[in-house]
Amino acid sequence: MKQMLAAFTAFTALALTAGCDGSSSVEEKSATAPVVGQPAPNFQLADLDGKPVSLSGFKGKTVVLEWNNPECPYVKKHYGSGNMQKTQTTAVNDGVVWLTINSGAPGNQGHMDAAQAKAVLAQNGARSSAYLLDANGKVGKLYDARTTPHMFIVDQAGALVYAGGIDDKPTNDPDDIAGARNHVLAALSEIKAGKPVSVASSRPYGCSVKYADA
Repeated sequence: MKQMLAAFTAFTALALTAGCDGSSSVEEKSATAPVVGQPAPNFQLADLDGKPVSLSGFKGKTVVLEWNNPECPYVKKHYGSGNMQKTQTTAVNDGVVWLTINSGAPGNQGHMDAAQAKAVLAQNGARSSAYLLDANGKVGKLYDARTTPHMFIVDQAGALVYAGGIDDKPTNDPDDIAGARNHVLAALSEIKAGKPVSVASSRPYGCSVKYADA
């Protein structure tokens, strides 16, 4: 009986973090992944109007990076419930720069051109500072972004201070949001107060980023 219960528990845990054409939160971190506490890798991408946006251009500001795939059930959990928009609004209203990045390759789930992305943003009421397209996956791989959503926070000194999931409830059920610890908001609050981020990393969950070679 104990063995059956253990097997069922393991299966249930996997089911909660898998799906969406291979989504998962169990991949191991790449050896080249950026390290929390170290300088965040700089990058430049075009926004939906074709204007270049670089991380280094926000020196002196706290920056949140959010990997996005609008078709992912885990992303829909946070946008459909309004949780992501509320988190974005709280951050941006406090002077934080929020960059949403889509690393989906052409032909893969979630890939969009600028016009499609603008339509999606208008529909879901996103409140990010900019939506950036990374169709070749260069920036996603630079950050070892593995899931959607996968969240990163860069502090005013340019150091990576958080990497992981948006919260501690790795499911696609919106009902779980109310009882979740929002790691992003908690970290931003601590940064604002001049305190170290108490939870600096967590395991990301969601759909796997749909890179060209995925």
